Amino acid sequence: MNTKILLAVLFFCLSMPLTVKAQFGFSNEVGIIAGPLLFQSDFGLRENFDTNINNVGIGVGIVHYMNFAYRSDCNCYTRDEYFNDHFKLRTEADLHYSKFTHEGVESKKESPEGYDLRDHQGTSLVYELGMQLEYFPKSIRDFQAGGYKIAPYISLGAHFVGYNPSYSSIQDVDGATPEDIYFDKFLIGDGELGGIDDSPGTTWALTGSIGLRYKLSELSDINLEFRYHKYYSNWVDGLNPDPEFYPPNRYDDSIVWLNIGYIYYLNF
Repeated sequence: MNTKILLAVLFFCLSMPLTVKAQFGFSNEVGIIAGPLLFQSDFGLRENFDTNINNVGIGVGIVHYMNFAYRSDCNCYTRDEYFNDHFKLRTEADLHYSKFTHEGVESKKESPEGYDLRDHQGTSLVYELGMQLEYFPKSIRDFQAGGYKIAPYISLGAHFVGYNPSYSSIQDVDGATPEDIYFDKFLIGDGELGGIDDSPGTTWALTGSIGLRYKLSELSDINLEFRYHKYYSNWVDGLNPDPEFYPPNRYDDSIVWLNIGYIYYLNF
């Protein structure tokens, strides 16, 4: 089922530019982005310095832009309308990988619970497919024509997300029970494991970003961007302890991602 959903979303993302181009006319830009990200999860404590420093991942992405300010079918600028001169539609495929450790006050304690947390570690491999609408306050035409070197923008969009987390403990040896291995906040009932599930799954994400482009040449830009992805699932990292017993677990998973990219204009 997950594979069918992924293929359907991928087909939609790839076919939409062709449909829109046939109706409106636009030019194409392609690029690659990469950079570090902070995964805000149930590992460690939010807004904790050690968590922010240690639970860092790396992400890469392939991007495609529909540039409505210029038409590749006639090698000419489009009609001088506000939308054409200030908006681009970005389609992208992202892949990022993060390693997790428990940080914060609880994990520093010299207690059985502190030892349990320090012995636990996890990872999450995440792929995303989706679109964002980018808004450029300055004229896209003027930027492409070399009127200025830097073009700031903001964007908002949505992604389909697939995730594959893992969770392990060095205490997980033959004969060990869940009570021997896991932090008690991850247990329910009579030692039943309730707050850990490293099964693959899918969800959606709301994305937002601020960034800027720097004009390298007539046909190429450098892109610098700071992004936020809010996932509509709390299982992306494989952890979801009951907030009734573990109050810090009040939020779904999310990431903040700083990336740099290279963008090339295919038709100009």
